[in-house]
Amino acid sequence: MADAKPIAMPAKPDGATGVLVLANGDVAWGRGFGAEGAAVGEVCFHTAMTGYQEIMTDPSFAGQIITFTFPHIGNVGANPDDIEADAPHALGMIVREDVTAPSNFRSVERLDGWMQRHARIGLAGIDTRALTRRIRAGGAPNGVVAHSASGDFDLDALLAMAQGWPGLEGMDLAKDVSTATHYAWGEGREGGPWRLGFGYAGADEGERPHVVAIDYGSKHNIFRNLVHAGAKVTVLPAAATFDEVMALSPDGIFLSNGPGDPAATGDYAVPVIRQLLDTGKPLFGICLGHQLLGLAVGATTTKMFQGHRGANHPVKRLSDGAVEITSMNHGFAVERDSLPANVRETHVSLFDGSNAGLELTDRPAFSVQYHPEASPGPQDSLYLFERFVGSLR
Repeated sequence: MADAKPIAMPAKPDGATGVLVLANGDVAWGRGFGAEGAAVGEVCFHTAMTGYQEIMTDPSFAGQIITFTFPHIGNVGANPDDIEADAPHALGMIVREDVTAPSNFRSVERLDGWMQRHARIGLAGIDTRALTRRIRAGGAPNGVVAHSASGDFDLDALLAMAQGWPGLEGMDLAKDVSTATHYAWGEGREGGPWRLGFGYAGADEGERPHVVAIDYGSKHNIFRNLVHAGAKVTVLPAAATFDEVMALSPDGIFLSNGPGDPAATGDYAVPVIRQLLDTGKPLFGICLGHQLLGLAVGATTTKMFQGHRGANHPVKRLSDGAVEITSMNHGFAVERDSLPANVRETHVSLFDGSNAGLELTDRPAFSVQYHPEASPGPQDSLYLFERFVGSLR
């Protein structure tokens, strides 16, 4: 692909109330919405056409500013059901078109009002195709998104913020987004997928295998799908010890998604995971949990050039050649060549050939790089929850 053209650095136009400042000094002016202020982080892009509330509230997006490639973000409004955490974790959003009045019967408020209520910054009027091409060609840059109703900005200060931010590599963010205490998920509610007119299904109170989930930044719909597959779920903080996990008498252990550098989180998580593997209890990990399992068995992880973020990523299942369309959100990957002899690669990305799944050949443990709960995204991979919970019975 030819090198992407640089983002223009025009003088501030009349009416500009928002700005994006990249660490290399590039500036893009637009129209701010949501909260006023400035936020610094990694600027990435996401290709999903729907599910912007789920994306903004995904804890895996902590430390990131999301550029949406779909131009019409906000046109279905916001509601209290389409969320993956109690508040947004993405720092802000960059969109092409202005947020319009919602046109959806489920909407209870405008997206810009929802963003303001949750202290998140939005920037509209940006050439998101040019910005996406820049990220594809040059990698995800550090940057600052800022909004001021008066249109007053100190560009030198914003540039200093962008250049002073250390970046996600080497950063442990799991502790920042994890639960502070352990709790039982649902207590008989939210036990299944959302249905129009019914909401989230309740879970029966019968005998169920017990899954202890270590929360590195999990999404609500992951726990709902574990319950829907037949499990009882107890959630523990990211820094939970081996003794704290085993004190709950788990039938299986789940390692959740989450943000940041897996090598940094692995400083405290990997020793625990190794002890859990030695118990012989079934273990299932996704996203950051997949990367941590890889580290625990001796593999290595690396920062990806631009990452995978979208709801249409094709993944090949190597056992039978089937292709799953998946939801992905990750900026680090397990290096295939570092997998030890007792680990089998199970899935591979058809976009760039990177590893997307693994399983141990000598213990009941497996993981995938993508988000099988499909929130947002396709439901091709929901079978993984049934596979895991089925192994506990």
